[in-house]
Amino acid sequence: MTFVITKLCQDCVDGDCLEVCPADCILQHKPSSNNSKLPNQLFIDPDDCLDCALCVPVCPWDAIYYDDDVPSVFQGDIELNALTVENPHEFVYPNISKSVKPSTDDIEANKRYWNLI
Repeated sequence: MTFVITKLCQDCVDGDCLEVCPADCILQHKPSSNNSKLPNQLFIDPDDCLDCALCVPVCPWDAIYYDDDVPSVFQGDIELNALTVENPHEFVYPNISKSVKPSTDDIEANKRYWNLI
């Protein structure tokens, strides 16, 4: 099993998960063209993930799941996270200087957008 960052992180990139990850396996997409199918978000390299779960409780967007527990609406995100292994040149270790602290309303609105609540 490994962890997956879902689209709940899309355009909500937060750095808290980076600070606690002992494997430095959380990466950000670096588009090589404007035709990229990947969103602006963080991803977990499944080959490097230690399955320690330290990132899960610190993610303010509740965007990180075990791959077996990913909601059906985000099943495609498992494959997107795997792209970190298949196309490593398109991913970089993020340089996020400040964390985004969403309000409860922001988190609920994000989950509603994805039909999770």
